[in-house]
Amino acid sequence: MLLRRSTLTRPLIAVAMVAGSTLYAIAQQAPTPSRVRGTLEAVNGDLLDVKSRSGEDVKLHMGSDTKIFGITKIALADVKVGSFIGTTTVPGPDGTPKAVEVHVFPEAMRGTGEGSRPWDLRPNSSMTNATVSESVAGVDGQTIMVKYKDGEKKVVISQDTPIVTYVPGDKGDLKPGAKLIAFVKKLPDGSLGTDRISVGRDGLTPPM
Repeated sequence: MLLRRSTLTRPLIAVAMVAGSTLYAIAQQAPTPSRVRGTLEAVNGDLLDVKSRSGEDVKLHMGSDTKIFGITKIALADVKVGSFIGTTTVPGPDGTPKAVEVHVFPEAMRGTGEGSRPWDLRPNSSMTNATVSESVAGVDGQTIMVKYKDGEKKVVISQDTPIVTYVPGDKGDLKPGAKLIAFVKKLPDGSLGTDRISVGRDGLTPPM
């Protein structure tokens, strides 16, 4: 009886060890990035070679439905009551969110990603896409109140905060040296694909 129990136990231990090592290997795999920021180095058909801001070489596959937008500078005065904007913020000295960047959506993109969530531009940053409900000009910039479906937030925008907007883009914008941010997903074969790319115009680095 003892021999039989030992014989049955050994395969179970082996299975447990294999399962454990598999789970460990999965845990050690780098997570798939949701965004890649960097410089476009080469374009080969629908394959983009990007040098990420952290120095990694990333290959991204474009699909037939990949959307391309240009990013251009605009003025702080273009952030008006009623504008639908996105802004990356970090806590200011008094805890009030301070804008690291602001991007004004064109009317056709109103409602894109509405809400507030953690963001990966820099430590402790968040992204808020919302409608400007109030705006007060100050000596050093502007303070706005933005409202979204789940709440509202006061944001301080300084005079040196990058302000940009989206313009229609196409594959002609994808030139070596261009700065971009691409939203990525893992494809069935394990490679990375992108369904949305924002490209800076005239050497601009998309600030979001």
